[in-house]
Amino acid sequence: MLLRDRLQSDLKEAMKAKAVDRLSTLRLINAAIKDREIAIRGQADAGEVGEPEILQIMGKMVKQRQESARAYEEGGRLELAEKELAEIGVIQEFLPRQMSTDEIEAAILAAVTETGAASIRDCGKVMAALKGRYTGQMDFGAVGGLVKARLG
Repeated sequence: MLLRDRLQSDLKEAMKAKAVDRLSTLRLINAAIKDREIAIRGQADAGEVGEPEILQIMGKMVKQRQESARAYEEGGRLELAEKELAEIGVIQEFLPRQMSTDEIEAAILAAVTETGAASIRDCGKVMAALKGRYTGQMDFGAVGGLVKARLG
């Protein structure tokens, strides 16, 4: 089942079950996808947002909520932090399993070998190969540093 279809069916189930918090989060995901489709509407190859891009959108949503939860906890607003963490839980149900550190290292090594990267200048090639294959499975902000360390 495609991710978009799974989101829609879970949205309907949440409506039927009157799961207010889950429904709210699923609607936020759909709104983010629609916003992205509207943003690319003027482009020549516009159409529906693909699954890799949906995973990227949802990964960004998780990061935003992690930062918000951290800020709420620091500010003593634990009820708001808990709400953000609950939203993260719902979003992560649709994301692929995150790779372990060992798996990330192996993926970086394979991408370096595959692209023939020899110096820090080839970092972009390696990152593009990783993003093409592992979108939603690793934090590319953290991986960038590992790739630079490997090539540097």
